Amino acid sequence: MTTANYITIISVILLVALILVQTRGASLGAGLGGGGEVHTERRGSDKSIHNITILLVIIFAGSLVYNLF
Repeated sequence: MTTANYITIISVILLVALILVQTRGASLGAGLGGGGEVHTERRGSDKSIHNITILLVIIFAGSLVYNLF
């Protein structure tokens, strides 16, 4: 296995963990278009977790593209 494979595996594990940690209080109905939840601004650790998740998605996508070529 190459380094890119390890980066892909580690980023997937961290992504799953970070996505599960994020709680927005949205239920299944809200995901299907229901629920009139007002959008609030992310603050504190919630904002940090969100930004780290975005960074990990970019790393994950980059490692997948790198593995293709």
